Amino acid sequence: MGEGIDAACIGERVITDNWLRDPAEPENINKTGYFGSERDGGFAEYTTIPARNAIAIRSELTDAELATFSCSYSTAEGMLSRANVTSGDTVLVPGASGGVGGALVQLAKRRGARVIAMASEAKHDEVARLGPDLILPRAPADLRRSLRAETITVVADVVGGPYWPKLIDILERGGRYTCSGAIAGPMVELDLRRFYLRDLTFTGSTVIDPAVTRRLVRYIEAGDITPNLAATYPLEELREAQAAFIAKTHSGNIVVTP
Repeated sequence: MGEGIDAACIGERVITDNWLRDPAEPENINKTGYFGSERDGGFAEYTTIPARNAIAIRSELTDAELATFSCSYSTAEGMLSRANVTSGDTVLVPGASGGVGGALVQLAKRRGARVIAMASEAKHDEVARLGPDLILPRAPADLRRSLRAETITVVADVVGGPYWPKLIDILERGGRYTCSGAIAGPMVELDLRRFYLRDLTFTGSTVIDPAVTRRLVRYIEAGDITPNLAATYPLEELREAQAAFIAKTHSGNIVVTP
């Protein structure tokens, strides 16, 4: 414990907000860093973090289950917040079997939205447990026909890649596209006329609002969202854990335990 920290905090279970902010300007996204990136400790057995970033939580979930929320779910909640997703929306989620994709499904459903998930057919059973209203293959040749009468108002994407133009094509006029990743490739093609003539809104999402992780803690304590734990690896098997993550044969989140 650092100086000035209440010793009563010792022994608390916590979830960390991994965005390290300037205490004088916590809303200034130009003065942020990420734990494990700009500050060492992402794969350490022992580490430190500012006390304000350690949020107490009361939950019966295991440590590994709680660890699934801190990055994937905060990323997803940040995306949905930027896109102002409400109960009036129908949200399309490519890559729904991944950590962030699965979190997007659950969190969009929590907001009351209709959710359509896209994932490899071998992973449809796992994705179905997250509660989407409809599940499509990962990349249908005719996406519009696969959607039938669905009207897509939001695309929440961490995939990108060559399929990206099809996602933009099916957005309803006035729709929103929100993105926090490009696992299938960062280079995409866009006809700007589709963007401006159809009144679309694009939002990138990286640095989340300071309130996001605290909201997640409330959701977890209320049982509104559940962990999507695919596997755990001990720290000494970090290499194997990273290989499994890159292979992407799993659904959900991989957790490394000390």
